[in-house]
Amino acid sequence: VQLQASGGGLVQAGGSLRLSCAASGRTSTTYVMAWFRQAPGKERDFVAALYWKIGSTVYGDSVKGRFTISRALAENTVYLQMNDLKPEDTAVYYCAASTTYLPMGVARLSGYDYWGQGTLVTVSS
Repeated sequence: VQLQASGGGLVQAGGSLRLSCAASGRTSTTYVMAWFRQAPGKERDFVAALYWKIGSTVYGDSVKGRFTISRALAENTVYLQMNDLKPEDTAVYYCAASTTYLPMGVARLSGYDYWGQGTLVTVSS
């Protein structure tokens, strides 16, 4: 599975952006797709996840109520709609895919088999 993330950019605080992550290759085995982010000098943190076949979602506490993860099955694409952006949302955003059940939960980086290249989101105050 190959993942191509896009949609990052510069936005003012309070603004919105939508990230996309297009999957190609053996996508029929996708179990979960997720977004993580990594701010400069910090660890990569969980943002949101979506169970690919059933569509249920999980969010990190810092983005609940502001971000929405969704999918387009026909296009093998997962989206991250980000509203009410804050300067602390500034980071490189990575999409990830898992082809297997995640016994330790969807927020653990080690559970994911495939990663996109990252797209930079910068929120100015």
